[in-house]
Amino acid sequence: MVIRQWRARAAASNPHGYPNHFRTSVLPALLQTAGFLGAQLSVRKVDAEIEFQVQTRWQSMEAIGRFAGSDVEKAVVEPGAVAELLSFDPRVCHYDVIEDAGKSSGSSGA
Repeated sequence: MVIRQWRARAAASNPHGYPNHFRTSVLPALLQTAGFLGAQLSVRKVDAEIEFQVQTRWQSMEAIGRFAGSDVEKAVVEPGAVAELLSFDPRVCHYDVIEDAGKSSGSSGA
């Protein structure tokens, strides 16, 4: 499994713009891509801005290529996302998962 990680920043006054875009535009495209396994959207406050981190899980780099194109390290950022953001990483990072562990009990401990 491969993790694809990307970060972007938005104004603290616009905390819902990118998450809405992610849910209505990004996720549907990801769900249609063979080899896509899942995604997480996280947020944290950084000074007067908020930072989003997107981590997607993929079966392989080939699967990522079906979504991202031949330059798999180039971020896929649609105009709708750009309109909601102040800045974003133009490149992504990929990580090979060497261990995947967790509880399957459904508990939500912090």
